[in-house]
Amino acid sequence: MADLAQETRAPADSCLMGHRCIAIVPALNEEESLGRVIDEIRVFEPDFEIVVVDDGSTDRSAAVAAEHGATVLRLPFNLGIGGAVQTGYRYAYEKGFDLAVQIDGDGQHDPRELPAIITPVLEGEADLVIGSRFALPTGYRAAFVRRFGMLVFARIISAVVGQRLTDTSSSFRAFNRRSLALFANDYPHGFLETVEASVGAVKHGLRIREVPVTMRQRTSGRSSLTLALSFYYSIKVLVAVFIGLFRRPNVDHLREER
Repeated sequence: MADLAQETRAPADSCLMGHRCIAIVPALNEEESLGRVIDEIRVFEPDFEIVVVDDGSTDRSAAVAAEHGATVLRLPFNLGIGGAVQTGYRYAYEKGFDLAVQIDGDGQHDPRELPAIITPVLEGEADLVIGSRFALPTGYRAAFVRRFGMLVFARIISAVVGQRLTDTSSSFRAFNRRSLALFANDYPHGFLETVEASVGAVKHGLRIREVPVTMRQRTSGRSSLTLALSFYYSIKVLVAVFIGLFRRPNVDHLREER
């Protein structure tokens, strides 16, 4: 996947506790918000390298990212969110980073929450940390139908993996080397890929932990997801999850990270 990307390099520093850390920011036509996202990450975690995966944008997203000092991986065409984030994971894994965080380019994830999601990874308590909008009663407020669907979906996936998860669709996540090894080689490319990724992580014996985070409103643009599409894609993801449970796990790429 990474060989599809045209790479523009930026310098890397050291992260907290001597770890090499990277923020992966997938972006598709996010020129209005991307610069602020990069600047905020640098303010709150200045030792992160920041890599923006430009998923075939038709606006100035790549140029804005470069102007703000990020490493830019330009995909020659739109691969979708799964392909974009896997490109970031593969880059992070092959470049030897110890920890990676995924942050959306639309400004909804608050970089002030980064210490909450990276601390369990840095302290060796989890391989994958998910920032949950619903872990607290005062959490994220979506439209009732959408929120109800998310919670029902989380209940189903929790039953499948045998662990309580409250926000399976959250893409605000932190990863250690073991989880990067998995996702650099095997990552779902469909809609709601985070759900399948969570199930895959549990299946491969990775430790998942959720921490409560807040979600901001979009600063620009709008989601293309309608209620009908949400229902359609949710059914597709559930089918993919159950099929995936019967796939033989390939753990060769995880053994070296034990």
